[in-house]
Amino acid sequence: MLRNGWLLAGGWMSAAAALLHLACIAGGPDWYRFFGAGEGVARAAEQGSWTPALMTAGIAAILALWVIYAFAGAGVIRRLPLMRTALVLISAIYLARGLLVLHPPAFNRPDLSPAFILWSSLIVLVFGVIYAIGTWRAWPMLSCTDRAVSQGE
Repeated sequence: MLRNGWLLAGGWMSAAAALLHLACIAGGPDWYRFFGAGEGVARAAEQGSWTPALMTAGIAAILALWVIYAFAGAGVIRRLPLMRTALVLISAIYLARGLLVLHPPAFNRPDLSPAFILWSSLIVLVFGVIYAIGTWRAWPMLSCTDRAVSQGE
């Protein structure tokens, strides 16, 4: 499969997001606050609760899985099961989360700052557009069998 720059870029962006989530765990409450996780999450981390770290690690794990699917769709690693389905779902999740910026009640959450909602929504909207374009461009190759791809058909 030829390399798909859109999915490659999306994969690297998801990798950066996954690493940033792990950095928040290591950085502790101040990092949760800085990156907009909300005061409740930061306070829970200050009190020694495992919940913020487990939630954040879970998000990082999901993002890491999305990296793998993006790289597989880009043709830099071997094909994975349900390539089309996974890439469409990843694109849709990113786009839906990004479009939250258009939902005014989202800005009324006291645990999240309006700036966090705005910037995080715009960032993941870009992720979603990149994944969607990459998926669309890779669509014909995503339906090929492993044998056909390996033989260049």
